[in-house]
Amino acid sequence: MAMEIRKIVKIVEEVRMEMGRPVDPPTRRAAAVAVIKNPFAGGYQENLDELIDIGEKLGGILGSMALEALGIRPEQAQSYGKGAIVGPRGELEHAAAILHPKLGGPFRDALGGGKALIPSAKKIGGPGTEIDVPVHYKDAAFVRSHFDAMPVRVQDAPRGDEIVVALVVTGSGRPLPRVGGLRIDQAQKEDGLR
Repeated sequence: MAMEIRKIVKIVEEVRMEMGRPVDPPTRRAAAVAVIKNPFAGGYQENLDELIDIGEKLGGILGSMALEALGIRPEQAQSYGKGAIVGPRGELEHAAAILHPKLGGPFRDALGGGKALIPSAKKIGGPGTEIDVPVHYKDAAFVRSHFDAMPVRVQDAPRGDEIVVALVVTGSGRPLPRVGGLRIDQAQKEDGLR
């Protein structure tokens, strides 16, 4: 069965002021979201390969769309994250099948690499359910200025037999970070952690 996409949503957020202070340059992040039909809604399926393959396709498609929405080149992407909301006729494992086995490779390829584990979130919910998609620096997860999450919501999804899949990319860390820790210019970018 081919992947069936009902809609694509792109969300771009740009913060220019924080606590009365200018953020210069502004911090920017984007979510690229696909609302897809869940081929296994309504019943148990032992083999989830079809969803795993859908995840692989969406990794490249949505990663590229998030970059395009930000208007940046792959090497300018700083943070990434992924999330999925399964409609009530599905199960949490359907989100896991999309997000974990194969989505990461094409997502990283779209962003010109990424050594860190891609943080993720998943849940079950109906239309309008919001999910906070966690993000961190793509080459060293312990860069504290980039610990964040982006709320994502599609007002009419997921329906019972759908899954909302969201990939988030940033071109920066949080606005006005000042809690110390590892900085990008200090990161060794070897093990995906530091």
